[in-house]
Amino acid sequence: MSRVCQLTGKKPISGNNVSHSNRKTKRRFVPNVQKKRFYIPETKEWVTLKVSAKAIRNINKLGIYDYLKSLSSKGINVGVKFK
Repeated sequence: MSRVCQLTGKKPISGNNVSHSNRKTKRRFVPNVQKKRFYIPETKEWVTLKVSAKAIRNINKLGIYDYLKSLSSKGINVGVKFK
């Protein structure tokens, strides 16, 4: 499973582990991506998305329909057709 959020586009980035003696070794910072089903009452359908924790917070704040509609107006493919 690739760790990329379908809505925000968050993906893993690289960095360093820094020890107490200041030695540096490479590591990856992976986003908290969850596979989650959402019900859209306006279109009466279920949508399964791989979303980050930040996207889930935005959905809870704005509502799934308004959040997906704002993303589709920006040109991001969300898998739902809006009228």
